[in-house]
Amino acid sequence: MPDLTESGSAAPVRRAAVLGSPIAHSLSPVLHRAAYAELGLGHWSYDRFEVDEESLPSFMATLDATWAGLSLTMPLKRAVIPLLDGISDTAASVEAVNTVVRTADGRSLGDNTDIPGMIAALAERGVDRVGSAAVLGAGATASSALAALARICSGPVTAYVRSEARAAEMRGWGDRLGIEVRTADWADAAQALRAPLVIATTPAGAADALAAGVPDRPGTLFDVLYDPWPTALAASWSAHGGAVVGGLDLLVHQAVLQVERMTGRSPAPLDAMRAAGEHAIAARHRVP
Repeated sequence: MPDLTESGSAAPVRRAAVLGSPIAHSLSPVLHRAAYAELGLGHWSYDRFEVDEESLPSFMATLDATWAGLSLTMPLKRAVIPLLDGISDTAASVEAVNTVVRTADGRSLGDNTDIPGMIAALAERGVDRVGSAAVLGAGATASSALAALARICSGPVTAYVRSEARAAEMRGWGDRLGIEVRTADWADAAQALRAPLVIATTPAGAADALAAGVPDRPGTLFDVLYDPWPTALAASWSAHGGAVVGGLDLLVHQAVLQVERMTGRSPAPLDAMRAAGEHAIAARHRVP
């Protein structure tokens, strides 16, 4: 039976999707569809599209009144900005948009839910204020991490990076975001593990060698990876009694905010979305 409005007519079809390249691995459809099912939004659909920077303008031009919003992953978070009618202060602070909301009058507005998603994921584990922190890596996720830390960290952040060019970038982000960023060479990254909060933003395998150096009483580790999970660092951290926040926590919390912005329904079903994500990851590794 189709969804009906209060007047008894069929509810209009609403569309959303995630764009990026590569995109086949994205869990966003799983999370958003789980939310729609829980919220009774049977007239909503959520798909994935392989879109690169070159094809993004033509895709954006096809959006009609049925579209409610888009999720964006790499390499589109910055490329989409010139194609939008406006962006939020949060997105502007890191020059990255991961969420586009279509308004009733046809405008496309950009936002960034990665930053508040990080803050929410940490708060869920009881971390809402720290005196200092360390960041492993210096890519796009690291700048979002600095933006999140600017809101919850009262002292300096030390970023461990592989080149002086990356170090300069991180210090520049710190100046822009209003947080003191100190930089150190990646060769000394084991020292980062003694910070009360460590945010690992490196690619899979890059921080594995640090697992042997986890201290006896570690603080909190936020490892943004989610598959494979746990990472060697996260497993060692847990074994030493430290609190661990994972990439799936971030993915779910930022998706919760996307669902709320696109559908206008709040709160989005966090638990159902997380369960769907966990099931999908487990299915990827299930032996046929």
